[in-house]
Amino acid sequence: MTHPLPNKAQSHWLEALEQIESDGLYKREREIITPQRVEIETQGGQHVLNFCANNYLGLADHPDLISAAKQALDDYGFGLASVRFICGTQTPHRQLEKTIADFLGQDDSILYAACFDANGGLFEPLLDDQDAIISDQLNHASIIDGIRLCKAERHRYANADMNALEDCLKATQKKRTRLIATDGVFSMDGTIAPLDEIAALAERYDALVMVDDCHATGFLGPHGKGSGEHHGVMDKIDIVTSTLGKAMGGGMGGFTAASSTVVDLLRQRSRPYLFSNSLAPALVAAAQAAFDLIQASGERRAKLQHNTEFFRQAMTDAGFDIKPGTHPIVPVMLYDAPLAQAMAQELLTEGIYVIGFFYPVVPKGEARIRTQISAAHTKAHLEQAVDAFTKVGKRLGVV
Repeated sequence: MTHPLPNKAQSHWLEALEQIESDGLYKREREIITPQRVEIETQGGQHVLNFCANNYLGLADHPDLISAAKQALDDYGFGLASVRFICGTQTPHRQLEKTIADFLGQDDSILYAACFDANGGLFEPLLDDQDAIISDQLNHASIIDGIRLCKAERHRYANADMNALEDCLKATQKKRTRLIATDGVFSMDGTIAPLDEIAALAERYDALVMVDDCHATGFLGPHGKGSGEHHGVMDKIDIVTSTLGKAMGGGMGGFTAASSTVVDLLRQRSRPYLFSNSLAPALVAAAQAAFDLIQASGERRAKLQHNTEFFRQAMTDAGFDIKPGTHPIVPVMLYDAPLAQAMAQELLTEGIYVIGFFYPVVPKGEARIRTQISAAHTKAHLEQAVDAFTKVGKRLGVV
């Protein structure tokens, strides 16, 4: 039953929704009735291959993580019903924070409900109007929102443009502190930030470097330590924010890893940390198990790299326009939003679960299907996806 619209505000909101629909930008959520894995079932009984999850290492349904979460329910309960500084800190919280800090070569780390909260609560406690933030143009929305909450002077440079970054550094030399903020991997394009060049500029101009490594933690770099390790500059990165909700098991949770001074100040003043419930014990235990797994073996990282190389080459050979790179994010460029929606829907009927991305998630005219490769994909899965893309692509005139 549709409720009547009693005022102008609701009428305005309904018009906005109708406009989104008419522009071909309306996002509809599909229901999955199985655990998150490569082979899933949707509401209605479709058995499909998932090619759009952040489940890079295939850990979302790993038995070790599930077992750790179940044990934590028995040992520590369901939830804390408190923030950390009141009565919401258990031994596993501090253990996981130490694990993360050691893994990333930082003094300490601090857990949040999500990396969106970590980024949202990072800048305001550390910087004020005597300081400056220099942000990459394509940074994640959470970095943008976090910067908006801060009184520091704001500067933005074109994506990965080191000349533009250097101009910003020169223009802010009188500021007390300059913080360069960048994604480690830009999630829509799958491109890796040039952190080696950024770190060199930061050192030259006495600036700090902050990296959001959500699409890198656990699998990028020789030991999965992220984009800093990938570029050999882990010791040059001052602050790392990231997530437990992608490669590290796909659950909830985020963190900031930095010097003990930075982390301590965040514990005192970071609003999302101070005013949000502690991360549930089951999530903490599963994340700990994920870190234990990836540090014990590099087999999943190697499989992910192999799968990525195979899929990128096969899709290129099939004639698709994909963003170049080496990351398991493989954007298939279509440029037209309705086409991206139609192609994703037809791929679903062919057994491939993907989603069309379009404005405002990506710029207008940059619509795409963002495929994501997992270590859990087999060669047969990858070949099935390429065949389905080719079949649908020919039908829609894409290739």
